[in-house]
Amino acid sequence: MLTPQEVSGRAFSKAAFGGYNMAMVDEFLDELTDDYTALYKENAALKAKLKVLVDKVEEYRATEDSMRAALLTAQRMASTMVEEAEEKKRFVASLKARSNDLTAQHQSVSNELQSQIVLLPNFPADIVPEGKSSDDNVVVKLVENYTKLSDDALPHWELAAKYGIIDFELGVKVTGAGFPFYVGKGARLQRALINYFLDCNTRAGYLEVEPPVMVNEASGFGTGQLPDKEGQMYHATLDNFYLVPTAEVPVTNIYRDVILDEKDFPVKMTAYTPCFRREAGSYGKDVRGLNRLHQFDKVEIVQLSLPEKSYEALDGMVAHVESLVQSLGLPYRIVRLCGGDLSFTSALTYDFEVYSEAQKRWLEVSSVSNFESFQANRLHLRYRDANKKMQLAHTLNGSSLALPRIVAALLEDFQTPEGIRIPDVLVPYTGFDIIK
Repeated sequence: MLTPQEVSGRAFSKAAFGGYNMAMVDEFLDELTDDYTALYKENAALKAKLKVLVDKVEEYRATEDSMRAALLTAQRMASTMVEEAEEKKRFVASLKARSNDLTAQHQSVSNELQSQIVLLPNFPADIVPEGKSSDDNVVVKLVENYTKLSDDALPHWELAAKYGIIDFELGVKVTGAGFPFYVGKGARLQRALINYFLDCNTRAGYLEVEPPVMVNEASGFGTGQLPDKEGQMYHATLDNFYLVPTAEVPVTNIYRDVILDEKDFPVKMTAYTPCFRREAGSYGKDVRGLNRLHQFDKVEIVQLSLPEKSYEALDGMVAHVESLVQSLGLPYRIVRLCGGDLSFTSALTYDFEVYSEAQKRWLEVSSVSNFESFQANRLHLRYRDANKKMQLAHTLNGSSLALPRIVAALLEDFQTPEGIRIPDVLVPYTGFDIIK
């Protein structure tokens, strides 16, 4: 292709008649035409390429504009979303704070409700007589095999001193009032009664257990002794343990938080423990000697029953305790407690009382009670019925027997000029038949 310098510097030879050589001019023009044509084609190709490039640039610009617009939209949306997220975060935080506040309020109300609920006693059974005090209790059975004593018959506290078998003053010295020492044949008599009652209970199908005499707070709550409304429990504050007021507490708590099957019933247990009660009482004959102690020995029977069989079980326990009292040869009566004399936990209670001929008064020696589901509800003591549905069991317990007043009655009713006669059933356990 001709350069501009070649075009401007091209020289032509002269023709014969003047002017330029036409052949050279034509050749030059042809060369120019060819160059122009090539340039034209090249220019057209470049224009086409340029158009493509321009179109792509426009496309890219449009895409860029679209992306920029989308980015701006996304940024605005993101900003909005961030704001909404922050708002939701603040809302959730306020809800959480409100929830925590409501949870605290709910817990407070629940605790207050629970504190009031646990103060509610059990519902009395339908056959519980109406009444406000022991004067309204109903005697359901009376066995009056009274012992004829001489006019100079002594109360048990004088007999204890006379025969040197119980030392009340020494108990006051070592501990305090209500904590007597049993000495010699007095101690042997205590041990004999405990072993005799345990043997009778095990022969009747009760499993003997020897439980701790201190329990934790959960155990006291489970059987209804806690909250201690009357301040009758001795409290070991350092460990937050309580001395048992009866073997019922540790024995029944064996099954706290336990799920049984129908086939497991009835559950029958017996135990001996010393019992501790801070009972406040007035001075006088009602609390003299063994009539009311802060520490005393007692043998207990406990049953867990299916609800539909619990009153049948109660009748069986009453009959069993009656057989023990009968075997000792003491006059006795069985009393159905009225509503006002029922314990906090009981739905129905029968008291056994023996007659003290020397004191001319009835002495309570046993209480046999059906608590229905009251204790089981506090204990979470449940069982699976035939349909695998969870149900609350029924709990029962009875004294078989409480020793202090049994001993008081035995000493007083069986005193003779020769000494104090021992019931025949106890002789194999005491090793003697008379205290003299």
